[in-house]
Amino acid sequence: MQMPLFGTSGIRRKFDRDLLEIALRTGMALGAIHKEVVVGRDTRTSGNALKQAVVSGLLAAGAKCYDSGIVPTPTLALTARQFRAGVMITASHNPPEYNGIKVFNPDGSSFDSAQQAELEDAILSGSLSTAAWSRVETTCFSHEKAIEEHIEHILQSVKAKAGVSVVLDCDCGAGSLISPFLLRRMGCNLVALNCHPSGFFPHEIEPVEKNLGDLIKVTKELGGIGIAHDGDADRMMAVDDKGRFIPGDKLLVLLARQAGAKEVVTTVDTSMIVDETGFRVNRTKVGDSFVSERLRDGGDFGGEPSGAWIFPESSFCPDGIYAAAALVEIAGRERLSSLVDDIPQYPVLRGSVAHDGTAMSDLKKKLVSLKPASIDDRDGLKLVFGDGWLLVRPSGTEPKMRITAEAKNEARVHELYDSAVKAIGRTWNE
Repeated sequence: MQMPLFGTSGIRRKFDRDLLEIALRTGMALGAIHKEVVVGRDTRTSGNALKQAVVSGLLAAGAKCYDSGIVPTPTLALTARQFRAGVMITASHNPPEYNGIKVFNPDGSSFDSAQQAELEDAILSGSLSTAAWSRVETTCFSHEKAIEEHIEHILQSVKAKAGVSVVLDCDCGAGSLISPFLLRRMGCNLVALNCHPSGFFPHEIEPVEKNLGDLIKVTKELGGIGIAHDGDADRMMAVDDKGRFIPGDKLLVLLARQAGAKEVVTTVDTSMIVDETGFRVNRTKVGDSFVSERLRDGGDFGGEPSGAWIFPESSFCPDGIYAAAALVEIAGRERLSSLVDDIPQYPVLRGSVAHDGTAMSDLKKKLVSLKPASIDDRDGLKLVFGDGWLLVRPSGTEPKMRITAEAKNEARVHELYDSAVKAIGRTWNE
């Protein structure tokens, strides 16, 4: 059985000849449907080769093509509103040997499951054809205004707070081309780490605590706040004025409050603190594309604790740059550390166990013996108890079962997590 091309974040895999061919066919398939498309890429070394393949496909299909150059994903998504569709060449937070393709609607949302299925069918079919010779487009036009337009768009929405000290780590990704300039225009006292664009990332690209040692150290020494992006700056994570990494669940609460949100859309693996801090919570499968899709039907703010924050009044694409500006506005009013400390936090355990995911029905029978108050099966199995919850879901990329547990004390979270490990082990070995 052939693996689907599209995952929860578009097409993503290690760069090779197959991905190059997929890029060409994506351009041809998309160009047959949408006749005016803007393209962009992040800083990865394979980015230009893949972009040119997409461009060739678009031109061959008779579509007008516009090149925005090296830009963050949210910048490309925002500029897509001027076109019929947008294509971003990025693997986001994956290692540098990976690359991928994301396709956007004019409102900044990723192609939904139906759109992806239509495009995937066309890409994999043997019937892709070029336009007649007289209708082939000969030029990909330059669209160099995307970054400046994004900066101006954010400055119209977020109030500048002069004097906030910020340590910024872009890990030499696409955020290097926008966030330092935006924050300086907001009046920040900026210390820039790894803010020159390069496809050779100085540290692992995912903005999690273990990868941000330098940012944490410098922020603690110099004061102010710390901000980190992933490779395409659709994510933003942060360090408070005490040099502490801010957990994603707490950051979600802070940004939702800043947005004045009443209804928050987030994923099934987000902490129960979001429910306990006064929001109406609407949960989706894990993946920012599912959050974005749900927000199109309503909601004031969306995100997931991995660092993807969606401000629907701006765009339906996660925007780490907008989020960085919003966090600076918060820090300009109050000490970030005090706000973080005011938000409750419960013990969380995350991990994985080898499993091919094929026996979910058998696993469910074993897990329901734990007598949960309710079960949510929209994305794996989430068991909700009075004092915590347990989520078990198959990995979309590896033969593993992902486990997440949260409870109101350490003993209980370990009990829930260990129960899942035992149940998976029995299912795997039977």
